[in-house]
Amino acid sequence: MTELFVSAALTFLVIIDPIGNVPIFVGVTQGRSQQERRAIAIRAVTVAAVTLVIFGVLGNYILEFLGITLAALRIAGGILLLLLAIDMVLARQSGLRSTTETEDREAEHKDDVAVFPLAIPLIAGPGAMTSVLLMVGRTQHDLAGIAVVIGVMLGVLLVTLVAFFSASWLMDRLGLTGVNVVGRVLGIVLAALAIQNIVDGLGKSFPVLLHG
Repeated sequence: MTELFVSAALTFLVIIDPIGNVPIFVGVTQGRSQQERRAIAIRAVTVAAVTLVIFGVLGNYILEFLGITLAALRIAGGILLLLLAIDMVLARQSGLRSTTETEDREAEHKDDVAVFPLAIPLIAGPGAMTSVLLMVGRTQHDLAGIAVVIGVMLGVLLVTLVAFFSASWLMDRLGLTGVNVVGRVLGIVLAALAIQNIVDGLGKSFPVLLHG
């Protein structure tokens, strides 16, 4: 259970990336008062939490209904997370971990940016959804294990909320370069996690590859 806790904590910290999301949060809430920013942050994290919890609880049933094995999900998820890790190491933004230019333009005309683009896809993006499915899948439907995964995920979302509340302070201290450095370090960790998921998935699907 300790291994599951540590693995879930590392995975969600890297994927959700509370510090890395701060510059985007500052950008989309520019011109808002401190009180408005706090309200937007709370709504965004709440919507993301509900989305990920539902995805984590019901995801495996959806996969079973579609006939998708956990091994296949591990391989696909590992590839997706590896692409995300490459973006993080190169300090570039893509649709995997941020919004596209078209989405940014759409967000500029919205009064409430909490749901889009902050909650989805910034916080509860494809990487986070894939990760919660993979972590819940590792528990083999054990309720205690699922509770640990969901609890850790909610804890990381709470860290994200605190980071949003402290956005101005963090940007003053770290600057964009500091945020990118943190992202690069986390990206290396994520790359290792992604490769491990791919290896585990291939091992389950093709045991002969690992055991001769």
